[in-house]
Amino acid sequence: MLRDSARLIARDKVAPRAREVDASGEFPSDIARVFSSAGFLSFVLPEKFGGADGDNVSICLCVEELARVCGSSALMVVGQAVGLYPVVLGGSDEVKSLCFRRVSEEGALAAFCLTEPEAGSDAASISTAARADGDHYILNGTKCFVTNGGVAGFYSVMAKTDPSAGSRGMSTFLVERDTPGVSVGKAEDKLGMRGSSTTELILEDARVPRGNLLGGEGQGFSIAMKTLDMSRPVVGALALGIAEGAFEVARDYAKERVQFGRPIIQHEAVGFMLADMATLIEASRGLVYRAADMFDSGDPGLSVIASMAKSFSSDAAMKVTGDAIQVLGGYGYTNEYPLGRMLRDAKVTQIFEGTNQIQRLVIARHL
Repeated sequence: MLRDSARLIARDKVAPRAREVDASGEFPSDIARVFSSAGFLSFVLPEKFGGADGDNVSICLCVEELARVCGSSALMVVGQAVGLYPVVLGGSDEVKSLCFRRVSEEGALAAFCLTEPEAGSDAASISTAARADGDHYILNGTKCFVTNGGVAGFYSVMAKTDPSAGSRGMSTFLVERDTPGVSVGKAEDKLGMRGSSTTELILEDARVPRGNLLGGEGQGFSIAMKTLDMSRPVVGALALGIAEGAFEVARDYAKERVQFGRPIIQHEAVGFMLADMATLIEASRGLVYRAADMFDSGDPGLSVIASMAKSFSSDAAMKVTGDAIQVLGGYGYTNEYPLGRMLRDAKVTQIFEGTNQIQRLVIARHL
């Protein structure tokens, strides 16, 4: 039922806007309202707030279907889940109630703030600082590449409460958008995912209530890693959906395009390309949904499979989108077809939620 609902919304609401959203680079607020009404922005919330208790398979199903037509719109759902999950992990009942009610009743968006200009793959080297001051913490620092950054009402922010303790000195805070000292910085002009709001978040003596500390002091790195374990299968589903959408365009074109007296899908040069694309997609699906199911069942072996799912699916998406353009030849290189957009959107799935080089490091250490 969820897949059918997401597929219908993707077809009727998202696909007609996909090209315009990419061309303008503007966040699609109308699509955000549709997603909110459909419950797509509430998956990680408890059932009493209209959520699915963080069911990872459900998130992946939805993201996969949306990504088949528009990566930017699907990324909105991914960013929402990632932004809210630290609150699920470490928020007090009071903080959860405030945040979750605004999400479920007002459609508020959330964002996850870990990366900094000098701290990418080396997450433990963040310099954003949080200093205790009575009933508050005072936060200072700059985050970058924040998905949903310019449109979020809440931010899950990683900061150092003990700069001398490395990763053990990291803590996580829920920061509201209207907190004095919080401002949105530069909006990134990106290669792909152009309808996703990607910005800096600047914290200048931002006073955050002590109650907005998620978990306890020093638990920030653990919360970040658990959040990434949740989100990596979802990013795999994002890449999977993009690959599916590109494959379907190429397959349908190859069945209709006639050269040398027959449809080009009947020529081995093209048919074998499509066969390889279909195989990569099915292999990606197997890894993605195995990882999602492991997350939902609490399987302790999740981390390595999540890294495999994320890296394999995103590499496959780049291969599939590039080959899909090749199948269409000159037409694939034009904006008459969506394949150029899909290739540009696919690229970032190899980069965020931990680069694919970091995923291989996780896998190699496990081995």
